[in-house]
Amino acid sequence: MIDVKRLVLLRDFAEYGTVTAVAELHGVTPSAVSQQLRILETEAGAALLRREGRMVRLTAAGSTLAAECEQVLAALERAKGAVRALDGEVGGELMIGCLPSGLETLAAPLASSLVRAHPGLRVRIVEAEPEEALPLLRQRTLDVALTYRYSHLGMPLPEGLVAQALFDDPLVLAVPEELGEIDGLAALRHQPWITTPAPSACRDVMTHACQSAGFTPVIEHSYRDLRAALALVAAGLGVTILPMMLCRTPPRGLALITLPGKGRTIEAVVRAGTESHPAIAAALHHLSVSESAVVPDPGSGTGALPAGRRGTAGPVGPPTGGDVGSAS
Repeated sequence: MIDVKRLVLLRDFAEYGTVTAVAELHGVTPSAVSQQLRILETEAGAALLRREGRMVRLTAAGSTLAAECEQVLAALERAKGAVRALDGEVGGELMIGCLPSGLETLAAPLASSLVRAHPGLRVRIVEAEPEEALPLLRQRTLDVALTYRYSHLGMPLPEGLVAQALFDDPLVLAVPEELGEIDGLAALRHQPWITTPAPSACRDVMTHACQSAGFTPVIEHSYRDLRAALALVAAGLGVTILPMMLCRTPPRGLALITLPGKGRTIEAVVRAGTESHPAIAAALHHLSVSESAVVPDPGSGTGALPAGRRGTAGPVGPPTGGDVGSAS
């Protein structure tokens, strides 16, 4: 009988390519991983790994077995969910990873609703960017990941995960209100720009958008939290591009203009097969009907774009990957 935990090690070796990387992922020593993989070879009755110089590679049998791992795990998850659903109770612990900008608007309302409806459920929230949350989800450290994805970049979810789209989060240009009407991004070529420190996707998004408009932005200010950087914009010290989700309560003195083109999709991601688990199903249901999971219109709220100033600022190119800084 093949041990599932060892099968997961083989899957991770197929993905990360080295025993050392797998060991770091699981918090064990490389020798422990190698030992478990040797035992797995005995269980499978076939050679799964081969040495090529100083490198270790999967054999054809190893690749085949690793490819079956997600189906095995999904089947086990469905079986576990079916058993848990028999008692009709939603309880235990639910670990939720959430993008930073969704902690207030998504994670907090979700946790509050779940705890009120299911007193036996313990909800725990962890702040995590997608590049952190998705591996933790696959490793079963998290049960649900509230994250985002730029789908137009052709970036599929890792194997074994499924997503429930919640809402679209377009990109927004934030400028000082005193600038008046904006006729495309090119009109801002001489303005100082604000973005997150390199390397960051926010910087890439902004640079790509400006270069598509025919200029390279002069970056005067670097903020990890672009929500806080909006104060600089309101003070007339620069302009920036950020997701609309970060603009729920903008300061007075700035204008927000929706950029045409694709933004990001906010999603709830779970492991395949866990959708029927009572606690996870309850969380997904809440997210599907929650009114809090709605991005505000840039013309609503304090300090938002005044009437007559709504509109677009010319085409914006797609981001080159990742999130919009630590203020996601």
